[in-house]
Amino acid sequence: MPPSRPEPQEPASSGERDDLRLGIVGAGKAGTTIARAAIADGYDIAMSGSGPAERIAVIVDVLAPGAHAVSTAEVVRHADLIVLAVPTHRFRELPRDLFAGKILVDAMNYWEPIDGVDDELDKAPTGTSVVVQERFRSARVVKSLNQLGYHEFEESRRPRGAPGRVALGAAGDDRSAVIAVTRLIDRLGFDAVDAGPLEAGLALEPDGPAFGVAHTADELSNLLWPRLLRSGASRARQPITATLS
Repeated sequence: MPPSRPEPQEPASSGERDDLRLGIVGAGKAGTTIARAAIADGYDIAMSGSGPAERIAVIVDVLAPGAHAVSTAEVVRHADLIVLAVPTHRFRELPRDLFAGKILVDAMNYWEPIDGVDDELDKAPTGTSVVVQERFRSARVVKSLNQLGYHEFEESRRPRGAPGRVALGAAGDDRSAVIAVTRLIDRLGFDAVDAGPLEAGLALEPDGPAFGVAHTADELSNLLWPRLLRSGASRARQPITATLS
């Protein structure tokens, strides 16, 4: 008999709900696209890239006007919620304790043509975000914001309640961190679906059933949760938009 589906848990604390500071590590196409969407909804964005802040200042001014180009250390000081959007092979260049206590949104995708052959990532049986969590053990890692290409991400944003609003999943082991990320997803213009524990983020990665396809919240939830229930997951199967109001 499959495990029961418990009721949705309580929403995140008001501190996590109302904090509109966001950090983004990575000033490439994904990072700047997320930054533009967040700025449009009132977020105060600090961004970093490779090298000194001055190196990316022009890029940020052009592609994410309103964001602040700073060092990665300053990004960490700026916000408790941080999006990691660097090329996947570069996350190991960051200090292990850099994101201690932070909610770290793993928006990276492993692509062999870009990242090279990486046996640890290529053969990770429970997904690359588990490897990221192992690297940053003191962070609260959530897999999300990686399902759509940057063009699709920008073009798919809709206000809450819009018919056919696209959904994004959020997978993580820390429940309050997942809820905080779902609030971000909602403000960025998407419905949010609890995708289960961090290892379930494998379904959101390239070659996963939820990757690269625009689904509604019900469609994405129905896609993800039968797999999780078969594996014994006990968290509620739900689009968690109910916790966002």
